[in-house]
Amino acid sequence: MIKILLILSLMIMMIVLMMVILVNLISKKTFMDREKSSPFECGFDPKNPARLPFSLQFFLIAVIFLIFDVEITLLLPMTLVMTTSNLLNYSMLMTFFLVVLLSGLFHEWNQGALNWKY
Repeated sequence: MIKILLILSLMIMMIVLMMVILVNLISKKTFMDREKSSPFECGFDPKNPARLPFSLQFFLIAVIFLIFDVEITLLLPMTLVMTTSNLLNYSMLMTFFLVVLLSGLFHEWNQGALNWKY
């Protein structure tokens, strides 16, 4: 019984090894790519200095996106709480949460963080 399992596992390993070798031979990867040898592949030229200035509007939009992303993760479980909690407490909590979120959005809007043209 152990002999059969050993032979079977050896055959499976050989088949897997042959498939890996075949995939490596067929694949269209190039190992001498200039971008692959760079420290990072994010679209920036690796020969330029790393501390280039970036757009402040892009940063603010990214922060607002992250805030709304976290807000969605806080709002989705609230639907499960709605069935087990008091409706008045639930509606007051949701109203307070949305008022704080929308007041932050209106503040950003009034400060001009959402304007792309100056």
